[in-house]
Amino acid sequence: MNDRVTIVAEPRSQVRKKTKKLRREGFVPGVVYGQRDPLHVQMEANELRKALRKVGTTHLADLDVAGDMRTVLVREIQQHATRGDLVHIDFYEVNMLETLTSEAELVATGEAKPTKAGLGVPVLVLRSVEIECRPDALISELVVDFGLIQTPDDVIYVKDLTPPPGVEILTDPEMAVTSFQYAQTEDEEGDDYAPSADAVEVIGRAKKEDEFND
Repeated sequence: MNDRVTIVAEPRSQVRKKTKKLRREGFVPGVVYGQRDPLHVQMEANELRKALRKVGTTHLADLDVAGDMRTVLVREIQQHATRGDLVHIDFYEVNMLETLTSEAELVATGEAKPTKAGLGVPVLVLRSVEIECRPDALISELVVDFGLIQTPDDVIYVKDLTPPPGVEILTDPEMAVTSFQYAQTEDEEGDDYAPSADAVEVIGRAKKEDEFND
C-alpha cells in the first residue's frame, strides 16, 4: 500500500525574474531533476507547505505534474530569510531500483550507567550520518543507544551504530558520535557563563546529485 504524500504541481514557463510575479500570485517555483531532463514546476504555496511538514527531505513523495506521477525526494527547500516565505524547491526524481545517498539524523535513547550514578551525561557530538540505500529502505533517523556507555571514558563511534537491513552508513566509522559531559560541582555552577545568542534555523537541505538554478 502506497501511503506517500502527494504533491500537486504544474509545468512552469515563467523562469528567472518572472518567478517574483509567480510568488505574488501564491505559487512556489521548483525544479525536478534526476532521471529525466530538468523540469521547471510550480506549486500552490499553502498546500506545498503542508506537504513539506510531513515529508521534509528524508521521505519519499509522489509529485503529480499535470497527471505525470514521479517518485521524488525534496533535495533543497529555500526560504526567505526574514519573511519565512517559501522561495524555491528542488526535487530529485528517484529510480526505485537504484541506491541513493541521504542523511539520517541521530537520535539518542537509553540511559548511560554514569548518568544513573549522577556523574554526568553523554551528549551527541555528531548530529547525522550519511547513508546509502534503495529508496524503499530510506530512513530519516538512526538510534544511538546511550545504554552502551558504562564509564565516563566510553565513546560511541559511527562503527557502533546499527542501521536497519538495506542501509549502509557512509560516514567515517571511526568518527565519534558522543562525548561525556561531567556534572558541575556547586563551585562550578557559580561561574559566569555566557552562551552564544546566535541561532540559525535550517529549513531543509539534503545532499544533492546536481544543482539547477532558475
